[in-house]
Amino acid sequence: MAESRPTNPPPSTIPNLKDRLPKLEPRRRRAPPSNPTAIPETPKLPSPPELASISHQVPSRRILSVKDHELFLESDAYKLILAFIFGLSDAVKDTPISSVKDVDLSASVKAILSILDDAETLVAATPPDDSGGSRFGNKLFRSFLDKTKSASASWHQKLGLSSPEAIAEVETYLLQSFGNRTRIDYGSGHELNFVIWLLCLYQLQIIKASDFQALVLRVFVRYLGLMRSIQSTYYLEPAGSHGVWGLDDYQFLPFLFGASQLLHHPFITPLAIHQELTLEEFGDEFMYLGQVSFVNSTKTVKGLRWHSPMLDDISSAKNWEKVEGGMRKMFVAEVLRKLPVMQHFLFGSLIPAVEGMSTEDEAGVSREEDEAEGGAIMVEHNGVKHVHQLNSWGDCCGIKVPSSLAAAQEMKKRNGGESLRRIPFD
Repeated sequence: MAESRPTNPPPSTIPNLKDRLPKLEPRRRRAPPSNPTAIPETPKLPSPPELASISHQVPSRRILSVKDHELFLESDAYKLILAFIFGLSDAVKDTPISSVKDVDLSASVKAILSILDDAETLVAATPPDDSGGSRFGNKLFRSFLDKTKSASASWHQKLGLSSPEAIAEVETYLLQSFGNRTRIDYGSGHELNFVIWLLCLYQLQIIKASDFQALVLRVFVRYLGLMRSIQSTYYLEPAGSHGVWGLDDYQFLPFLFGASQLLHHPFITPLAIHQELTLEEFGDEFMYLGQVSFVNSTKTVKGLRWHSPMLDDISSAKNWEKVEGGMRKMFVAEVLRKLPVMQHFLFGSLIPAVEGMSTEDEAGVSREEDEAEGGAIMVEHNGVKHVHQLNSWGDCCGIKVPSSLAAAQEMKKRNGGESLRRIPFD
């Protein structure tokens, strides 16, 4: 009997496996994330005004609403501030602090350094008396501010100012640069006041563009040292702090100026901020490294990724050009374009406001230094007012938090000088 064989199915019923296989395509590199925000350039710094044309006035707040802030951002005053600060940063590109020698300093720069030395003497002469165990601001800070106000006229006479009206305008920025009397706090807005004080001296032709490098590497560095002393002595609270997610509790400009100093450094990279030996060896030469080292010393745990995650993130940048460009963007976005910071800014004749901006009288608010403890009433938007609440969240000044520097100091006292601890999972 013949063996039966299976019949082959018709060709049309056989599936074509080729059609079921996914089409292979070469892997393409993912496009890098786009950043539409351009790096702000340095505007041309205008020449100082004619001295005879200046009619001095005591500076006051003029950014009291969203509309006021918008007017400021389109004003010549905004461009002037940007040109001055970015001009200072440009002046120290690839330049260590030690490159400016004493013989290079002008008489005006030496006078400014003498003023800051005098202020440090006042800190030593006004010790806190009740800081033990407290991590919030010490009220003896107000006594220090009273002494600086009393000394201010003689300080400015060292700079060649004799007119009481001129001194009254210029000194306002210097006195504001030490911190807020009512809240006993300090932040990037107060730091900005110090640079605006220098800008006023430029407007009065007391300092020149040729002084810019020394203004950063000698004067601003000296101011940083003074503020660290003030912060350590009086436990100033961070103004507007929302926790560790900011760049720094107190300062911003050391990172802008410091990134410019390191712009094309042959071997120090952004990742070097994690190397203690590098911070120790070069912290006195480059502000960025020195400020990171100071931040580390003010925390109660070790590791930038735990206490300063933004600094930690920035350290992954490929080069200092990326960091410096980012700092320029951040200064514009987080200082000049932030209403909670700029609503404290003061305008006079040397840094003029724009026509149409509110006045304190029109807004019905008192001068900031005259406000009672408990807060300032500020006009925010469409006539709606809010109060600086010292012990709760506020849109203006953020949550009241104790000084991390004070926490570190108190821990050292309790632990017999031992500085920082590691968190358990570090």
